[in-house]
Amino acid sequence: MSNSTTETKSYLSSGYWRDKVSNHRQLGGIETAVLNDGQGRGTRFGWVNTGGGLRFKVILDRGMDIAEAFYHQYSLSWISHLGVTPPNPAAVRGTTWLDSFGGGLLTTCGLTHVGGPEEDDYGERGLHDRISHTPASMVSVRQPDLSSDQPEMSLTGKMVQSTVFGPHLELKRTISAILGEPVIRIRDQVTNLGNEPAPHMLLYHMNFGWPLVDEGADIAWEGDWEAPNEQSRRIFHPDNNFKKCSAPLNEHRGDGEAVAFIDAAPDADGNCRCGITNGSLGLEMKLEFSKAQLPWLTNWQHWGGKEYVTALEPGTHPPIGQSTAREEGSLIQLEAGEKRMYEITLTVDEIGN
Repeated sequence: MSNSTTETKSYLSSGYWRDKVSNHRQLGGIETAVLNDGQGRGTRFGWVNTGGGLRFKVILDRGMDIAEAFYHQYSLSWISHLGVTPPNPAAVRGTTWLDSFGGGLLTTCGLTHVGGPEEDDYGERGLHDRISHTPASMVSVRQPDLSSDQPEMSLTGKMVQSTVFGPHLELKRTISAILGEPVIRIRDQVTNLGNEPAPHMLLYHMNFGWPLVDEGADIAWEGDWEAPNEQSRRIFHPDNNFKKCSAPLNEHRGDGEAVAFIDAAPDADGNCRCGITNGSLGLEMKLEFSKAQLPWLTNWQHWGGKEYVTALEPGTHPPIGQSTAREEGSLIQLEAGEKRMYEITLTVDEIGN
């Protein structure tokens, strides 16, 4: 990723707003509402305007995932033909998860399973599990407070993924931003509410689309990688520049796709970085996360016509499924009452053309 960045200063740090602004909404903030039309009718959401050019929609009824996201006039996320749909707790078997996959900047996968449908002695699990179909119980909506020089805004909610007799996992999520900065901060806490150990897997399915993603844009990540199947190896092989976004591909019509599982390489501070750089737009989207928390990264590429997307997906595991993770000894078992923390930062930078 480019080191040539343009810093966007917070309005508060500049001080130019003082004695000129009556209400923080003149600069940015959070507005909550309910969709009243289309397939998403009745779904709660929160629009976050950072005041730094970045604005995004948090779907409160869908695991507090993020749908649309824009930097000035540019869309950052990929939105499926469906867009936002209401939560559907029944979408847990086989591949029914796809029937309500709206894409978006973030779709959360887990909390006990990430990967394809499977069944074993421990039960039956559908594609990517249930957390993205779980509505939040809202804890707080925090607005910027200009009178006390408090620039932070945030949404905090709790989602409980539970079945009688277990497992019982709670996701407490805070999505925050600072007025004047084009940055999203996600802070998650997963707690085992039950009285027995519970399996745990988590993956952040971050989906980027046009115009940020366009042919010639660069995909940045570092680490040892593997392509898990023959279809993926048509893209992810040493003789192909798979870190350069492709034009739409006929072979990616329908269910054509490619995926790489990456053992993400950390820096000296233990942090991993990845992102998308579009030099033609002069934009760079960067992700940062802790190797200790999220050791794996998945790069999904689906260059289908009218379904043109690539995803960067930090996770506790690649999407190998609970069965494989158990067999290889990597499946996390959260003890009763145990908590795990996860943090991801997304930053939009302007770069020199």
